[in-house]
Amino acid sequence: MRHSSLRLLLSGCALLAFAAPAAAQEAPVAKPAAEPAPARAPLIVIEPEGAPDAVPVEPAAPPIPAVWSPAPFAADGQSAYGLYLSGRVASLRGQQAAGADLLTRSQALTPEQPQLGGEAFLASLFSGDIDAVVRLAPFVDDTPLFAGAGRLARVVQDLRDGDGGAALAQLRGEPFPEPYGPVSAYLRPAVAAAGGDWDAALRPVETPTTETGGLVLRDQRAQLLESRRRYAEAEAEYQALLAIPDGARLFRVHYGAFLERRGRRDDALAVYAAALTGDKPDPRALVAGRRIRDGARAPAAPTTAEIAADALTFAAIETSQVNVHELSAIYLHLAAALHPDDTVTLRLAESLNEANQDSAARAAFARVGPANPIVYASAQVGLGLSLEEEGRRDEALAAFIRADDAAPDQVVVSRLLANQYFNLERYSEALAILDRPTVNTADQSADVRFDRGRTLQQLGRIEEAEAELWSALQMAPNEPVLLNHLGYLWVDSGRRVEQGAELIARAFAADPRNANIQDSLGWAQYRRGQYGEAVETLEQAVAKQPANAEINDHLGDAYWQVGRRREAGWQWNRVLTLEPEPERRAEVEQKLTDGLTGPVLSGGQF
Repeated sequence: MRHSSLRLLLSGCALLAFAAPAAAQEAPVAKPAAEPAPARAPLIVIEPEGAPDAVPVEPAAPPIPAVWSPAPFAADGQSAYGLYLSGRVASLRGQQAAGADLLTRSQALTPEQPQLGGEAFLASLFSGDIDAVVRLAPFVDDTPLFAGAGRLARVVQDLRDGDGGAALAQLRGEPFPEPYGPVSAYLRPAVAAAGGDWDAALRPVETPTTETGGLVLRDQRAQLLESRRRYAEAEAEYQALLAIPDGARLFRVHYGAFLERRGRRDDALAVYAAALTGDKPDPRALVAGRRIRDGARAPAAPTTAEIAADALTFAAIETSQVNVHELSAIYLHLAAALHPDDTVTLRLAESLNEANQDSAARAAFARVGPANPIVYASAQVGLGLSLEEEGRRDEALAAFIRADDAAPDQVVVSRLLANQYFNLERYSEALAILDRPTVNTADQSADVRFDRGRTLQQLGRIEEAEAELWSALQMAPNEPVLLNHLGYLWVDSGRRVEQGAELIARAFAADPRNANIQDSLGWAQYRRGQYGEAVETLEQAVAKQPANAEINDHLGDAYWQVGRRREAGWQWNRVLTLEPEPERRAEVEQKLTDGLTGPVLSGGQF
């Protein structure tokens, strides 16, 4: 797909300005449900093809009358301006649905204001309110990019409402502007079928399978051929798709469902089993295989609306691969309007997350239901990671527990749960997860051994920790994190200072920009009595990470040993401002009182 004409930025849904009603007619600002922290809301900035500096010309707004008639107040007493401000605040907080609703309500009170109509259109587009997008589309007719999105929403609305003829007429109107050309082409077969033009719907696909569009169009043709009971032709299309790696990965589950409907349950089960192999297993195959084993009925043949939803989802995947995640989210909102589905919702959450729409992404992750345990677990993992990034660790733990309950045999989920327990200093619970038979296997990865090693270390089981870390290092001998962690353990504990220093030197050679590794290097020099070299190394580490309590503490110790006592005191006082762990705080306070009276074994973070 071509995206040279589109640049999507994130800051606030404010391409258009709204002229405020007279202050005397304002009502108190409506307060949408509060979110814990602000998130970024979408703003689209256009670079039209061939004219990168052009700016859309805004329609002139009619003047605000001295006296409104009727006054722009809702029945509940809220003013148009109050609703507008509340909508803007909600959008800036990432509450897209609430912001769109408030802006739309404000626009309904002042329909003569084109700027507000345009802003409400954008808010509705990014929140997935298809009906509002269609109603507000006339306000953005002068901006081709937005007008194209409005037409696409109209196609989806007509298709959703069962008016295939109207949807087809919309799609066959003037060509869609970029970037909507490809997605409009992907929709043509399903919409033609909905509109009754079966000759167009079943026309053989000319796009080669080497192009991404050729895959989705062949999948659609196979499904539409099945709906016309042309089963042999449908199977031929599926077989051609499955002969292509990407076609098999994307559409194998569709073929399995076709086989189920033809009564070939054993063949379908084999297809689903194949879909669960490889590095990108399809979670839909898990539920499909369970359906067959439980003796349940085969799924119904897809409707034209569902086939169109698949085409929109495919377009969303394509746009996300070129990092246009906001456009991907728009396509997924349209797909959900045609066929609400947890897999679509999960993809929507992931696109919003990639677009830094944190609050909206978390809301979408939370909407994914438990029907498919892998999809649900994936959504809870996404929710947990987002909550952890925001510092909401207990809520993140709850999400990881839900993911683990849904998919207890998934090692990646088990590791995330164990790491969260580790972050909360609940080391025994972390170790219990890592010692599960499904995790502590003969072929476990170096990452799992590393997790277990550092957890054993925190529990004071040093010899066991060394064994795990050493085993991990044999599996990944050039991994800087492993080299640094085991090396620091040996240096800081005094168990094997020389061997530890060697490991740290290798880690630093592999990743010289890492401040933590440079701190380990400086501490190894300190432990070997090379205090001058340690000062220089640790000063560079502090420059890279000035707010790291451990590195500042180590630099203070090095200053003391070279006789720079005032600077040592300054560094230790600096540590106390950086919220150190209680044990480090007590050590530093003691050093500020007594200085260094002998060898100091400072505990560290790894």
